[in-house]
Amino acid sequence: MSAVLFLSVFLIAACGLVYELIAGTLASYLLGDSVFQFSTVIGSYLFAMGVGSWLSRFVGRALVAKFVAIELMVGLVGGFSSAMLFLAFAYTQGFRLLLYVIVVVVGILVGLEIPLLMRILKERFEFRDLVAHVLTFDYLGALGASLLFPILLVPKLGLVRSAILFGLINAGVALWSTYLFGDRIGRPASLRVMSLAVAAVLGAGMFGAEQITRAADDSLYADEVILSRTTRYQRIVLTRWKDDVRLFLSSHLQFSSRDEYRYHEALVHPGLAAVPAPRRALVLGGGDGLALREILKYPALESITLVDLDPEMTRLFATHPMLTRLNGGSFSNPKVHVINADAFPWLESNPGSYDFVVVDFPDPTNFSLGKLYTTAFYRLLAKHLSQQGLVAVQSTSPLFARQSYWCIVETMRQAGFKTYPYHVYVPSFGEWGFVLGGAGDYKPPTELPKGLRFLSRDNLAQLFAFPLDMQEVPAGVNRLNDQVLVRYYDHEWAEIAH
Repeated sequence: MSAVLFLSVFLIAACGLVYELIAGTLASYLLGDSVFQFSTVIGSYLFAMGVGSWLSRFVGRALVAKFVAIELMVGLVGGFSSAMLFLAFAYTQGFRLLLYVIVVVVGILVGLEIPLLMRILKERFEFRDLVAHVLTFDYLGALGASLLFPILLVPKLGLVRSAILFGLINAGVALWSTYLFGDRIGRPASLRVMSLAVAAVLGAGMFGAEQITRAADDSLYADEVILSRTTRYQRIVLTRWKDDVRLFLSSHLQFSSRDEYRYHEALVHPGLAAVPAPRRALVLGGGDGLALREILKYPALESITLVDLDPEMTRLFATHPMLTRLNGGSFSNPKVHVINADAFPWLESNPGSYDFVVVDFPDPTNFSLGKLYTTAFYRLLAKHLSQQGLVAVQSTSPLFARQSYWCIVETMRQAGFKTYPYHVYVPSFGEWGFVLGGAGDYKPPTELPKGLRFLSRDNLAQLFAFPLDMQEVPAGVNRLNDQVLVRYYDHEWAEIAH
Protein backbone atom coordinates (compact mmCIF):
# COMPACT_ATOMS: atom_id res chain seq x y z
CA MET A 1 0.00 0.00 0.00
CA SER A 2 2.74 2.47 0.97
CA ALA A 3 4.63 1.83 -2.26
CA VAL A 4 1.53 2.60 -4.34
CA LEU A 5 0.88 5.78 -2.37
CA PHE A 6 4.36 7.12 -2.86
CA LEU A 7 4.32 6.05 -6.50
CA SER A 8 1.37 8.44 -6.81
CA VAL A 9 3.53 11.23 -5.41
CA PHE A 10 6.29 10.35 -7.87
CA LEU A 11 3.89 10.44 -10.83
CA ILE A 12 2.17 13.63 -9.71
CA ALA A 13 5.53 15.41 -9.52
CA ALA A 14 6.61 14.07 -12.91
CA CYS A 15 3.36 15.23 -14.54
CA GLY A 16 3.61 18.72 -13.09
CA LEU A 17 7.18 19.22 -14.28
CA VAL A 18 6.43 17.86 -17.76
CA TYR A 19 3.63 20.41 -18.24
CA GLU A 20 6.02 23.16 -17.15
CA LEU A 21 8.74 21.97 -19.53
CA ILE A 22 6.28 21.70 -22.41
CA ALA A 23 5.09 25.28 -21.88
CA GLY A 24 8.65 26.60 -21.75
CA THR A 25 9.75 24.59 -24.77
CA LEU A 26 6.76 25.62 -26.89
CA ALA A 27 7.23 29.27 -25.99
CA SER A 28 10.90 28.99 -26.88
CA TYR A 29 10.17 27.26 -30.21
CA LEU A 30 7.47 29.71 -31.26
CA LEU A 31 8.56 33.00 -29.70
CA GLY A 32 12.35 32.64 -29.53
CA ASP A 33 14.54 33.96 -26.67
CA SER A 34 14.63 30.70 -24.72
CA VAL A 35 16.15 32.28 -21.60
CA PHE A 36 13.29 34.79 -21.27
CA GLN A 37 10.58 32.24 -22.07
CA PHE A 38 11.82 29.56 -19.67
CA SER A 39 12.51 32.13 -16.95
CA THR A 40 9.02 33.65 -17.09
CA VAL A 41 7.27 30.29 -17.47
CA ILE A 42 9.14 28.76 -14.53
CA GLY A 43 8.63 31.87 -12.38
CA SER A 44 4.91 32.01 -13.14
CA TYR A 45 4.52 28.28 -12.52
CA LEU A 46 6.29 28.34 -9.15
CA PHE A 47 4.30 31.40 -8.07
CA ALA A 48 1.07 29.63 -9.06
CA MET A 49 2.13 26.53 -7.10
CA GLY A 50 2.59 28.74 -4.07
CA VAL A 51 -0.91 30.14 -4.57
CA GLY A 52 -2.27 26.58 -4.85
CA SER A 53 -0.52 25.52 -1.67
CA TRP A 54 -1.96 28.52 0.17
CA LEU A 55 -5.46 27.81 -1.17
CA SER A 56 -5.27 24.22 0.09
CA ARG A 57 -5.88 25.50 3.63
CA PHE A 58 -9.44 26.37 2.62
CA VAL A 59 -10.23 22.84 1.45
CA GLY A 60 -11.97 21.19 4.37
CA ARG A 61 -14.24 18.24 3.83
CA ALA A 62 -14.20 15.39 1.33
CA LEU A 63 -10.45 15.65 0.80
CA VAL A 64 -10.15 12.50 -1.29
CA ALA A 65 -12.98 13.46 -3.65
CA LYS A 66 -11.49 16.90 -4.12
CA PHE A 67 -8.04 15.43 -4.66
CA VAL A 68 -9.46 13.16 -7.39
CA ALA A 69 -11.26 16.11 -8.99
CA ILE A 70 -8.03 18.14 -8.98
CA GLU A 71 -6.13 15.28 -10.60
CA LEU A 72 -8.73 15.10 -13.37
CA MET A 73 -8.57 18.86 -13.93
CA VAL A 74 -4.76 18.76 -14.08
CA GLY A 75 -4.97 15.87 -16.51
CA LEU A 76 -7.36 17.70 -18.83
CA VAL A 77 -5.71 21.14 -18.76
CA GLY A 78 -2.13 19.89 -18.70
CA GLY A 79 -2.81 17.03 -21.10
CA PHE A 80 -4.27 19.30 -23.76
CA SER A 81 -1.97 22.26 -22.99
CA SER A 82 0.40 21.62 -25.89
CA ALA A 83 -2.42 21.11 -28.39
CA MET A 84 -4.21 24.27 -27.24
CA LEU A 85 -1.02 26.33 -27.46
CA PHE A 86 -0.14 25.08 -30.96
CA LEU A 87 -3.64 25.89 -32.19
CA ALA A 88 -3.69 29.28 -30.44
CA PHE A 89 -0.42 30.26 -32.08
CA ALA A 90 -1.69 29.19 -35.47
CA TYR A 91 -5.21 30.61 -35.39
CA THR A 92 -5.34 33.46 -32.85
CA GLN A 93 -3.39 36.43 -31.54
CA GLY A 94 -3.77 35.19 -27.98
CA PHE A 95 -0.88 32.75 -27.67
CA ARG A 96 0.95 34.61 -24.89
CA LEU A 97 -2.21 35.14 -22.86
CA LEU A 98 -3.22 31.48 -23.16
CA LEU A 99 0.33 30.36 -22.36
CA TYR A 100 0.36 32.10 -18.99
CA VAL A 101 -3.26 31.23 -18.21
CA ILE A 102 -2.42 27.54 -18.69
CA VAL A 103 0.81 27.85 -16.70
CA VAL A 104 -0.99 29.57 -13.81
CA VAL A 105 -4.00 27.21 -13.80
CA VAL A 106 -1.82 24.09 -13.92
CA GLY A 107 0.51 25.58 -11.30
CA ILE A 108 -2.34 26.30 -8.89
CA LEU A 109 -3.79 22.80 -9.32
CA VAL A 110 -0.37 21.16 -8.87
CA GLY A 111 0.21 23.35 -5.82
CA LEU A 112 -2.98 21.93 -4.31
CA GLU A 113 -2.03 18.29 -4.91
CA ILE A 114 0.77 17.62 -2.41
CA PRO A 115 -0.73 19.47 0.59
CA LEU A 116 -4.04 17.65 0.10
CA LEU A 117 -2.32 14.29 -0.32
CA MET A 118 -0.26 14.86 2.83
CA ARG A 119 -3.44 15.63 4.77
CA ILE A 120 -5.07 12.48 3.38
CA LEU A 121 -2.07 10.37 4.40
CA LYS A 122 -1.42 11.89 7.83
CA GLU A 123 -3.46 9.21 9.59
CA ARG A 124 -1.30 6.43 8.10
CA PHE A 125 2.18 7.83 8.80
CA GLU A 126 3.98 9.79 11.45
CA PHE A 127 4.37 13.40 10.42
CA ARG A 128 8.18 13.33 10.05
CA ASP A 129 8.06 10.15 7.96
CA LEU A 130 5.23 11.52 5.88
CA VAL A 131 7.07 14.74 5.04
CA ALA A 132 10.33 12.94 4.33
CA HIS A 133 8.76 10.35 2.05
CA VAL A 134 6.43 12.70 0.20
CA LEU A 135 9.16 15.26 -0.51
CA THR A 136 11.64 12.55 -1.48
CA PHE A 137 9.31 11.03 -4.06
CA ASP A 138 8.22 14.48 -5.21
CA TYR A 139 11.82 15.41 -6.02
CA LEU A 140 12.52 12.01 -7.56
CA GLY A 141 9.51 12.45 -9.84
CA ALA A 142 10.82 15.82 -10.95
CA LEU A 143 14.21 14.28 -11.68
CA GLY A 144 12.68 11.46 -13.69
CA ALA A 145 10.60 13.87 -15.77
CA SER A 146 13.54 16.19 -16.42
CA LEU A 147 15.58 13.26 -17.77
CA LEU A 148 12.79 11.64 -19.79
CA PHE A 149 11.64 14.89 -21.39
CA PRO A 150 14.64 15.66 -23.65
CA ILE A 151 15.89 12.09 -24.08
CA LEU A 152 12.68 10.19 -24.81
CA LEU A 153 9.46 12.21 -24.74
CA VAL A 154 10.18 15.06 -27.16
CA PRO A 155 12.11 13.10 -29.82
CA LYS A 156 9.87 10.01 -29.70
CA LEU A 157 6.38 11.33 -28.90
CA GLY A 158 6.52 15.04 -29.66
CA LEU A 159 5.10 17.80 -27.50
CA VAL A 160 1.40 17.16 -28.12
CA ARG A 161 1.49 13.42 -27.37
CA SER A 162 3.86 13.87 -24.41
CA ALA A 163 1.42 16.25 -22.71
CA ILE A 164 -1.54 13.94 -23.36
CA LEU A 165 0.38 10.91 -22.07
CA PHE A 166 0.99 12.63 -18.75
CA GLY A 167 -2.62 13.78 -18.68
CA LEU A 168 -3.53 10.09 -18.88
CA ILE A 169 -1.18 9.43 -15.97
CA ASN A 170 -2.97 12.08 -13.90
CA ALA A 171 -6.30 10.41 -14.79
CA GLY A 172 -4.82 7.05 -13.78
CA VAL A 173 -3.74 8.43 -10.40
CA ALA A 174 -7.27 9.81 -9.92
CA LEU A 175 -8.82 6.44 -10.77
CA TRP A 176 -6.68 4.32 -8.48
CA SER A 177 -7.11 6.86 -5.68
CA THR A 178 -10.80 6.01 -5.73
CA TYR A 179 -9.80 2.44 -4.84
CA LEU A 180 -6.98 3.27 -2.42
CA PHE A 181 -9.24 5.59 -0.42
CA GLY A 182 -12.63 4.16 -1.38
CA ASP A 183 -13.72 4.01 2.25
CA ARG A 184 -13.33 7.79 2.51
CA ILE A 185 -15.40 8.68 -0.56
CA GLY A 186 -19.15 9.02 -0.40
CA ARG A 187 -19.84 8.01 -4.01
CA PRO A 188 -16.71 6.40 -5.47
CA ALA A 189 -18.55 5.02 -8.49
CA SER A 190 -19.31 8.47 -9.90
CA LEU A 191 -15.66 9.53 -9.51
CA ARG A 192 -14.56 6.35 -11.26
CA VAL A 193 -16.86 7.08 -14.15
CA MET A 194 -15.49 10.64 -14.34
CA SER A 195 -11.92 9.29 -14.30
CA LEU A 196 -12.66 6.87 -17.11
CA ALA A 197 -14.40 9.60 -19.10
CA VAL A 198 -11.39 11.94 -18.78
CA ALA A 199 -9.08 9.08 -19.73
CA ALA A 200 -11.24 8.36 -22.79
CA VAL A 201 -11.15 12.01 -23.89
CA LEU A 202 -7.36 12.11 -23.47
CA GLY A 203 -7.05 8.78 -25.29
CA ALA A 204 -8.98 10.22 -28.22
CA GLY A 205 -6.65 13.21 -28.12
CA MET A 206 -3.67 10.86 -28.28
CA PHE A 207 -5.02 9.28 -31.46
CA GLY A 208 -5.79 12.71 -32.91
CA ALA A 209 -2.49 14.32 -31.96
CA GLU A 210 -1.09 14.09 -35.48
CA GLN A 211 -4.17 15.81 -36.91
CA ILE A 212 -3.91 18.58 -34.31
CA THR A 213 -0.26 19.22 -35.13
CA ARG A 214 -0.93 19.08 -38.86
CA ALA A 215 -3.80 21.55 -38.57
CA ALA A 216 -1.58 23.99 -36.66
CA ASP A 217 1.26 23.60 -39.16
CA ASP A 218 -1.06 24.07 -42.13
CA SER A 219 -2.23 27.36 -40.68
CA LEU A 220 1.25 28.55 -39.69
CA TYR A 221 2.88 27.96 -43.08
CA ALA A 222 1.64 29.37 -46.35
CA ASP A 223 2.66 26.30 -48.35
CA GLU A 224 1.91 22.61 -47.96
CA VAL A 225 3.72 21.02 -45.00
CA ILE A 226 5.38 17.89 -46.33
CA LEU A 227 7.42 16.94 -43.26
CA SER A 228 7.59 17.97 -39.61
CA ARG A 229 9.74 16.70 -36.77
CA THR A 230 10.10 17.81 -33.17
CA THR A 231 13.55 17.03 -31.80
CA ARG A 232 15.11 17.72 -28.44
CA TYR A 233 16.76 20.78 -30.00
CA GLN A 234 14.26 22.31 -32.43
CA ARG A 235 11.17 21.86 -34.57
CA ILE A 236 11.97 20.97 -38.18
CA VAL A 237 9.34 21.76 -40.83
CA LEU A 238 9.60 21.39 -44.60
CA THR A 239 7.05 22.99 -46.91
CA ARG A 240 6.56 22.79 -50.67
CA TRP A 241 4.83 24.91 -53.30
CA LYS A 242 5.37 23.66 -56.86
CA ASP A 243 9.16 23.25 -57.10
CA ASP A 244 9.97 25.43 -54.08
CA VAL A 245 10.96 23.49 -50.95
CA ARG A 246 11.51 25.52 -47.80
CA LEU A 247 13.09 24.58 -44.49
CA PHE A 248 11.95 26.15 -41.22
CA LEU A 249 13.69 25.56 -37.89
CA SER A 250 11.56 26.54 -34.89
CA SER A 251 9.42 28.67 -37.24
CA HIS A 252 12.41 30.53 -38.76
CA LEU A 253 13.02 30.19 -42.51
CA GLN A 254 16.43 28.63 -43.26
CA PHE A 255 16.33 28.31 -47.04
CA SER A 256 14.19 28.24 -50.16
CA SER A 257 15.29 25.75 -52.80
CA ARG A 258 14.65 28.35 -55.50
CA ASP A 259 17.43 30.68 -54.39
CA GLU A 260 19.50 28.91 -51.72
CA TYR A 261 22.33 28.53 -54.28
CA ARG A 262 22.95 32.30 -54.03
CA TYR A 263 23.37 32.06 -50.27
CA HIS A 264 25.55 28.95 -50.28
CA GLU A 265 27.77 29.98 -53.18
CA ALA A 266 28.39 33.30 -51.42
CA LEU A 267 29.02 31.55 -48.11
CA VAL A 268 31.63 29.15 -49.45
CA HIS A 269 33.44 30.28 -52.58
CA PRO A 270 34.78 33.79 -51.80
CA GLY A 271 36.77 32.22 -48.97
CA LEU A 272 37.56 28.68 -50.06
CA ALA A 273 38.64 29.65 -53.58
CA ALA A 274 41.12 32.11 -52.04
CA VAL A 275 42.86 29.53 -49.82
CA PRO A 276 46.03 28.15 -51.45
CA ALA A 277 45.98 24.34 -51.75
CA PRO A 278 43.29 23.62 -49.14
CA ARG A 279 43.30 20.09 -47.75
CA ARG A 280 40.95 20.07 -44.76
CA ALA A 281 37.62 21.88 -44.33
CA LEU A 282 35.25 22.20 -41.37
CA VAL A 283 31.54 23.05 -41.38
CA LEU A 284 29.93 24.14 -38.10
CA GLY A 285 26.16 23.96 -38.39
CA GLY A 286 24.96 23.50 -41.94
CA GLY A 287 23.15 20.24 -41.19
CA ASP A 288 21.23 20.55 -44.48
CA GLY A 289 24.40 19.61 -46.40
CA LEU A 290 24.06 22.53 -48.85
CA ALA A 291 27.34 24.16 -47.83
CA LEU A 292 28.91 20.69 -48.11
CA ARG A 293 27.64 20.49 -51.68
CA GLU A 294 29.56 23.66 -52.56
CA ILE A 295 32.72 22.63 -50.68
CA LEU A 296 32.79 19.32 -52.56
CA LYS A 297 33.37 21.26 -55.79
CA TYR A 298 37.05 21.42 -54.74
CA PRO A 299 38.45 17.97 -55.56
CA ALA A 300 41.81 18.71 -53.90
CA LEU A 301 40.19 18.67 -50.48
CA GLU A 302 41.01 15.47 -48.63
CA SER A 303 38.69 15.72 -45.63
CA ILE A 304 35.54 17.65 -44.71
CA THR A 305 34.15 17.49 -41.18
CA LEU A 306 30.62 18.67 -40.41
CA VAL A 307 29.61 19.33 -36.81
CA ASP A 308 25.87 19.81 -36.27
CA LEU A 309 24.03 19.56 -32.96
CA ASP A 310 20.89 17.76 -34.14
CA PRO A 311 21.26 14.15 -35.38
CA GLU A 312 17.71 14.18 -36.76
CA MET A 313 18.62 17.11 -39.01
CA THR A 314 21.65 15.41 -40.55
CA ARG A 315 19.80 12.09 -40.80
CA LEU A 316 16.93 13.67 -42.73
CA PHE A 317 19.20 15.46 -45.18
CA ALA A 318 21.33 12.37 -45.63
CA THR A 319 18.44 9.99 -46.38
CA HIS A 320 15.31 11.77 -47.62
CA PRO A 321 15.27 11.53 -51.45
CA MET A 322 13.93 15.04 -51.99
CA LEU A 323 16.56 16.52 -49.68
CA THR A 324 19.48 14.52 -51.03
CA ARG A 325 18.61 15.86 -54.48
CA LEU A 326 18.96 19.37 -53.09
CA ASN A 327 22.35 18.79 -51.46
CA GLY A 328 23.65 16.54 -54.22
CA GLY A 329 23.97 13.58 -51.85
CA SER A 330 26.80 15.40 -50.10
CA PHE A 331 26.55 13.33 -46.93
CA SER A 332 27.31 10.13 -48.83
CA ASN A 333 30.67 11.42 -50.08
CA PRO A 334 33.52 9.42 -48.43
CA LYS A 335 35.41 12.65 -47.70
CA VAL A 336 32.61 13.85 -45.42
CA HIS A 337 32.63 13.02 -41.70
CA VAL A 338 29.52 13.96 -39.69
CA ILE A 339 29.68 14.61 -35.96
CA ASN A 340 26.56 15.42 -33.96
CA ALA A 341 27.74 17.62 -31.13
CA ASP A 342 27.62 21.15 -29.76
CA ALA A 343 30.25 23.04 -31.74
CA PHE A 344 31.62 24.97 -28.75
CA PRO A 345 32.72 22.04 -26.54
CA TRP A 346 33.64 20.04 -29.64
CA LEU A 347 36.16 22.70 -30.65
CA GLU A 348 37.53 22.74 -27.13
CA SER A 349 38.16 19.00 -27.10
CA ASN A 350 39.44 18.47 -30.67
CA PRO A 351 42.89 19.73 -31.66
CA GLY A 352 42.55 19.55 -35.46
CA SER A 353 43.60 22.36 -37.81
CA TYR A 354 41.62 23.35 -40.90
CA ASP A 355 42.32 25.39 -44.02
CA PHE A 356 38.76 26.58 -44.40
CA VAL A 357 35.89 26.79 -41.91
CA VAL A 358 32.24 27.54 -42.61
CA VAL A 359 30.21 28.79 -39.64
CA ASP A 360 26.58 28.39 -40.70
CA PHE A 361 24.56 28.66 -37.49
CA PRO A 362 21.02 30.02 -37.27
CA ASP A 363 20.71 33.69 -36.40
CA PRO A 364 21.38 34.66 -32.75
CA THR A 365 17.74 34.64 -31.68
CA ASN A 366 18.58 33.51 -28.13
CA PHE A 367 21.52 33.20 -25.76
CA SER A 368 22.12 29.54 -26.60
CA LEU A 369 22.85 30.56 -30.18
CA GLY A 370 24.40 33.88 -29.18
CA LYS A 371 27.26 32.07 -27.42
CA LEU A 372 28.37 30.88 -30.90
CA TYR A 373 28.91 34.51 -31.94
CA THR A 374 31.08 35.58 -28.98
CA THR A 375 34.75 36.52 -28.66
CA ALA A 376 35.27 33.30 -26.68
CA PHE A 377 33.95 31.19 -29.54
CA TYR A 378 35.88 33.07 -32.25
CA ARG A 379 39.16 32.90 -30.27
CA LEU A 380 38.66 29.16 -29.91
CA LEU A 381 37.92 28.90 -33.62
CA ALA A 382 41.08 30.83 -34.51
CA LYS A 383 43.17 28.13 -32.83
CA HIS A 384 41.82 25.61 -35.35
CA LEU A 385 42.60 27.69 -38.43
CA SER A 386 45.79 27.06 -40.41
CA GLN A 387 48.17 29.98 -41.03
CA GLN A 388 46.73 30.78 -44.45
CA GLY A 389 43.24 29.53 -43.63
CA LEU A 390 39.99 31.48 -43.74
CA VAL A 391 36.69 31.27 -41.90
CA ALA A 392 33.35 32.34 -43.42
CA VAL A 393 30.58 33.26 -40.98
CA GLN A 394 26.91 33.77 -41.83
CA SER A 395 26.08 37.01 -40.07
CA THR A 396 22.39 37.97 -40.53
CA SER A 397 21.21 40.93 -42.63
CA PRO A 398 23.28 44.12 -42.77
CA LEU A 399 20.16 45.92 -44.02
CA PHE A 400 17.44 44.73 -41.63
CA ALA A 401 19.70 44.05 -38.63
CA ARG A 402 22.49 46.49 -39.35
CA GLN A 403 23.89 46.88 -35.84
CA SER A 404 23.70 43.12 -35.27
CA TYR A 405 25.72 42.51 -38.42
CA TRP A 406 28.46 44.99 -37.51
CA CYS A 407 28.49 43.64 -33.94
CA ILE A 408 29.51 40.25 -35.38
CA VAL A 409 32.23 41.93 -37.45
CA GLU A 410 33.54 43.84 -34.43
CA THR A 411 33.42 40.73 -32.24
CA MET A 412 35.55 38.81 -34.74
CA ARG A 413 38.03 41.71 -34.84
CA GLN A 414 38.28 41.71 -31.05
CA ALA A 415 38.94 37.95 -31.19
CA GLY A 416 42.00 38.60 -33.37
CA PHE A 417 40.70 38.10 -36.90
CA LYS A 418 41.33 40.38 -39.81
CA THR A 419 37.81 40.73 -41.14
CA TYR A 420 36.40 41.15 -44.64
CA PRO A 421 32.64 41.82 -44.56
CA TYR A 422 30.50 41.15 -47.61
CA HIS A 423 26.86 40.65 -48.56
CA VAL A 424 24.60 39.14 -51.20
CA TYR A 425 20.98 39.55 -52.25
CA VAL A 426 18.90 36.39 -51.69
CA PRO A 427 15.26 36.90 -52.77
CA SER A 428 13.83 34.81 -49.91
CA PHE A 429 15.73 36.80 -47.29
CA GLY A 430 16.69 40.12 -48.87
CA GLU A 431 20.20 41.43 -48.35
CA TRP A 432 22.22 38.93 -46.35
CA GLY A 433 25.62 39.33 -44.74
CA PHE A 434 28.75 37.26 -44.24
CA VAL A 435 32.20 37.87 -42.78
CA LEU A 436 35.49 36.36 -43.88
CA GLY A 437 38.16 36.17 -41.21
CA GLY A 438 41.77 35.12 -41.17
CA ALA A 439 45.21 35.84 -39.79
CA GLY A 440 46.54 37.53 -42.91
CA ASP A 441 45.41 39.75 -45.75
CA TYR A 442 42.63 38.51 -47.98
CA LYS A 443 43.41 38.15 -51.65
CA PRO A 444 40.31 37.61 -53.80
CA PRO A 445 40.41 34.37 -55.79
CA THR A 446 41.43 34.47 -59.43
CA GLU A 447 39.53 31.28 -60.25
CA LEU A 448 36.21 29.86 -59.15
CA PRO A 449 35.00 26.28 -59.61
CA LYS A 450 32.90 25.47 -62.64
CA GLY A 451 29.17 24.95 -62.47
CA LEU A 452 28.26 27.92 -60.28
CA ARG A 453 24.86 29.47 -60.92
CA PHE A 454 25.38 32.92 -59.39
CA LEU A 455 28.92 33.80 -58.39
CA SER A 456 31.52 34.78 -60.97
CA ARG A 457 34.80 36.69 -61.15
CA ASP A 458 32.84 39.65 -62.52
CA ASN A 459 30.43 40.02 -59.60
CA LEU A 460 32.69 38.81 -56.77
CA ALA A 461 34.10 42.27 -56.00
CA GLN A 462 30.59 43.72 -55.75
CA LEU A 463 29.89 41.54 -52.73
CA PHE A 464 32.44 43.47 -50.68
CA ALA A 465 31.03 46.93 -51.53
CA PHE A 466 28.38 48.22 -49.10
CA PRO A 467 25.87 50.93 -50.05
CA LEU A 468 25.30 53.80 -47.62
CA ASP A 469 22.38 52.18 -45.80
CA MET A 470 24.42 49.08 -44.94
CA GLN A 471 27.80 50.62 -44.12
CA GLU A 472 29.41 50.15 -40.72
CA VAL A 473 27.76 51.59 -37.62
CA PRO A 474 29.07 51.58 -34.03
CA ALA A 475 28.39 48.30 -32.26
CA GLY A 476 29.46 46.62 -29.06
CA VAL A 477 31.40 43.39 -28.71
CA ASN A 478 29.45 40.19 -28.05
CA ARG A 479 30.90 38.38 -25.03
CA LEU A 480 29.78 35.29 -23.14
CA ASN A 481 28.94 37.28 -20.02
CA ASP A 482 27.26 40.12 -21.94
CA GLN A 483 25.55 39.04 -25.15
CA VAL A 484 24.73 42.43 -26.62
CA LEU A 485 24.23 40.79 -30.02
CA VAL A 486 21.05 38.99 -28.89
CA ARG A 487 19.63 42.30 -27.62
CA TYR A 488 20.53 44.09 -30.86
CA TYR A 489 18.98 41.30 -32.88
CA ASP A 490 15.73 41.18 -30.91
CA HIS A 491 15.32 44.95 -31.10
CA GLU A 492 16.07 45.29 -34.80
CA TRP A 493 13.91 42.42 -36.01
CA ALA A 494 11.08 43.46 -33.68
CA GLU A 495 11.10 46.88 -35.36
CA ILE A 496 10.86 45.20 -38.78
CA ALA A 497 7.94 43.05 -37.57
CA HIS A 498 6.02 46.12 -36.43
